[in-house]
Amino acid sequence: MSFIPPEVRRGVRDVSPILVGIIPFGLVAGVAAVNAGLSPLQAVGLSVVVFAGASQLAIIDLLGQNAELVVVFVTAVVINLRMMMYSASIAPHFRRVRSRWKAVSSYLLTDQAYALSIARYNEGAPAERPNSNERRNYYLAVAASLWIVWQVCTVLGILLGTGVPDAWGLEFAVPLVFLALLVPSVSNRPRLVAAVVGGGVAVAGEVVVVGGSPGLPFNLGLLLGALAGVLAGAAVASAGDGTVETDEEVSH
Repeated sequence: MSFIPPEVRRGVRDVSPILVGIIPFGLVAGVAAVNAGLSPLQAVGLSVVVFAGASQLAIIDLLGQNAELVVVFVTAVVINLRMMMYSASIAPHFRRVRSRWKAVSSYLLTDQAYALSIARYNEGAPAERPNSNERRNYYLAVAASLWIVWQVCTVLGILLGTGVPDAWGLEFAVPLVFLALLVPSVSNRPRLVAAVVGGGVAVAGEVVVVGGSPGLPFNLGLLLGALAGVLAGAAVASAGDGTVETDEEVSH
């Protein structure tokens, strides 16, 4: 394996424990996509184009509820707003990287890839830290590994989902996955506030009576909940030290 750059080997080694954790979530995403009415080809296309676990699951859930496409799109954008902070934070480390690699890196950006890469870039004394090419190699090794495992597991979930009977009640799979993502991520005050506010607004949007029927039209409750959660969490975080924190779990 001497022909493999050292930082590539280290990146694969560092991300390996996380890869094990995303396997069940990728399977659920594939099964849920088929259960929501997407064809296998559409489900694969969604996974490849979006490649963002949390927003991908939200899109699947909304499509399964026949939400308006504009609501689906805006919800996905709101959920992924944190990627702008990650990009701004990691950009200085890619200043000397060629544009084509920057484009690939931006597509592959996830919570896990950002967290591991930033930790590696700041490791040790300045003179011992990786150079531009080494930073690129490490990041791509981590990010590409995540992409491959997620896509493979999603495809397996899609194949599995086509043979799962409706009686299994897989409509609960996506909400349960979100709960599994939420509980370990609520580790500080901004995240707790974001979870409580976002969840409260989303639930209120489902029970409020509008025009004699419960629930806001076009599934706007989820969109408003996501937006309110992001704003509330950001407001609380701005009162702190302003650092960007990430999870090394599945939401990406």
